[in-house]
Amino acid sequence: MMKANGGMEANGGAGAATSGWRIAAWSLAAALWLLPLAAMQVTDEVNWTAGDFVFAGVLIGGVGLALELAVRGSRDLAWRGGVALLLAAAFLLVWINAAVGIIGDEGDPLNLVYAGVLAVALVGAIVARFRARGMVRATAAAAVAQALAGAVAVATAGDQPPGPLGQVVLNGGFVLLFAGSAWLFARAAARTAR
Repeated sequence: MMKANGGMEANGGAGAATSGWRIAAWSLAAALWLLPLAAMQVTDEVNWTAGDFVFAGVLIGGVGLALELAVRGSRDLAWRGGVALLLAAAFLLVWINAAVGIIGDEGDPLNLVYAGVLAVALVGAIVARFRARGMVRATAAAAVAQALAGAVAVATAGDQPPGPLGQVVLNGGFVLLFAGSAWLFARAAARTAR
C-alpha cells in the first residue's frame, strides 16, 4: 500500500479507514446512482436509459474505488485530500460534460478539450507514480490545462448558456479544484521532505 509520500507501506495501510465511514461513503455512492431512478418515478423530465445507469455506475464506482485505494494507501490527510479534490474535479467534469456539456450541449465536439484536461492529470499522475511531489506538478498542469479549456469555452460561448460569465465561473471553479489539489499535494510533499 502507499505511504504518505506515495511509496509502498509494509503494513498494508491497516486502520486507514473505519468501516463506518466506508459504509457511509459507499451508501452515498449507491444513493447518488439510484437518484435518477427515483426521479423517473415522479417526473417525465428525467429519462435515463440502461446505458445511462451503466455509465453512471462505472463513473461513480470508479471514483469510489480510487478514493478507497487512496484512503487505504496513505495516512497523510493532505495527500488523501489532494486525491479527493482531484477525483471530485474529474468526476464533475465528466458528469457535467456527459449530461449537458460545458461548451454548447453534450454533443458539441469542443467539449473534447476537457478530455485533454483529464489526460494531463492522468498522464501526470502515472508519470509521478502517484507520489506527492510529482502529483503537485500533475495537478498544477491540469489546472493550467483547465484554464486554457476555459479560455476556449469563453471564446466560443456566444449567447449559449451559461454565457461567457458563466463559463468563467464554471471553469474557474474547476481550476480552483485542481489548484487546491496541487496545494494539498505540496503540503504532503513538504511533510515527507522533513
